[in-house]
Amino acid sequence: MKRRGTLRDLKTEVDRREFAPRARARKAVGAYARSQSLRRRSKQPFISVIVPAHNEEGYLHQTLRALESQRYPHYEVIVVANDCSDDTAAVARNHCDRLIVISRKGISLARNIGARLACGEILLFLDADTLLESNALMIVARDFTREYSAGTLKARPDPARWFYCLLYFFKNLMHWSRIHKGSVGVILCWKDYFEAAGGFDERLHVMENSALIKNAQRFGNYCFIRQTVATTSMRRYEKRGFYRTVALWIKLWLHSLANDLHGRQYETVR
Repeated sequence: MKRRGTLRDLKTEVDRREFAPRARARKAVGAYARSQSLRRRSKQPFISVIVPAHNEEGYLHQTLRALESQRYPHYEVIVVANDCSDDTAAVARNHCDRLIVISRKGISLARNIGARLACGEILLFLDADTLLESNALMIVARDFTREYSAGTLKARPDPARWFYCLLYFFKNLMHWSRIHKGSVGVILCWKDYFEAAGGFDERLHVMENSALIKNAQRFGNYCFIRQTVATTSMRRYEKRGFYRTVALWIKLWLHSLANDLHGRQYETVR
């Protein structure tokens, strides 16, 4: 099977890689050495949290601080700063285990590179404007078993205005009921299933999450975890307009049922 990005030569994409251990008690060794030791001693899976970030200096610090509060010990945080013209890389430094800097913009490209360099058995792709509760990784390690190939967490909007909460009630309901096997802010995948599915399609710039989940379902079921909640920014709705953004999502979803979405683009909102 042809891979879509995960097996490319990283030398052609990565401008800089840094090991940047977080300033907390368990930073004594690098992420890779720590992961190998933990795998030998523990039956719990090692989780790689991959955060793609394009000009995210305003949101990234809070996201990484939430990751530092995780109660689950077996994880690493990888930030992939892609085509940034602000201080995203500086914000990430010292608050992640690995900082990867690339000069090309692309969320699928950034995720694929982060996955290729990840040490974990479970990959958790986290949007740079999405916050995890302190128990999130513990619950993922417990509930995201090998019967599942991909999945997501229950989501909550920020700000929590009533119309945003109503929208997310329906989004969560669609994911829970499997009417739409998608994601909001968080994508879960076992690394070997991710690689077998070909990773993210770097030619897709809209609904690439759903495409990955669909491809991964050849290896297991879709998982929706309700026991913890990811809080995600509503900045696109705030800046573009609620009804206009909802209409765009519906249009893209319907379009995806019968047409090819390659070439479609999201408007960058910062």
